[in-house]
Amino acid sequence: MSSSTPLFLFDIDGTIVSKAGPHHRIALEYAASRAAGRPISCEGVPVAGMLDRDILRLMLSNAGVADKHILRWIPAIVAEAQRHYPRICPDLRHRVCSGMRPFLARLKRRGIPRGLVTGNLSRIGWHKMQQAGLRHFFQFGAFAEMGKTRSELVAIAMEQARRQGLAKPAAKVYLVGDHLNDIRAARDNGIAIISMTTGILSRTELAAFSPDFLLDDIRALPSAIIES
Repeated sequence: MSSSTPLFLFDIDGTIVSKAGPHHRIALEYAASRAAGRPISCEGVPVAGMLDRDILRLMLSNAGVADKHILRWIPAIVAEAQRHYPRICPDLRHRVCSGMRPFLARLKRRGIPRGLVTGNLSRIGWHKMQQAGLRHFFQFGAFAEMGKTRSELVAIAMEQARRQGLAKPAAKVYLVGDHLNDIRAARDNGIAIISMTTGILSRTELAAFSPDFLLDDIRALPSAIIES
């Protein structure tokens, strides 16, 4: 690995896998409902681009749960959601976004480090990658319980890569994501953003924020970035 070897960080939902089904939402609702002793729903919560812990807080708040209870319940809810999701998650291999599998394989062949930066809780995120048949491509990850914002998670992931000797301090870093929050997180950390149109936002919506690259298929990324 040289100082010119780049580091790639990937969001999961809408970037690596698309339309993975309701199972993630169901796990969050199940865990929150068990804690509250009554049905708690994700309905009305804008989940795209958010961290799971923030989604849970909004779910509970919208249901009228007092802040003091939310604060006390969150650790148990997070643990229960992560236990429940692997029980119900289906095979996701057919949900992998176009071009993502061969692109990840290409990065691996070239020895380019690959990590996750996602709003998913860690066990949920890793299980999605296992069910998508992609777990072996990723060496580390930053997940919802590790930081308060997506920007913090990006910084955590970069530090993980450097601490593990996977990336040099001067390495060019690319964040691959599908949401405006990914663009903001990349900008906050001074790294390049590769925006994918495989999520819920349109090309026009993403283009308005001038990402470094705006792609329909990750294989369209210029080869020079990987082969330099």
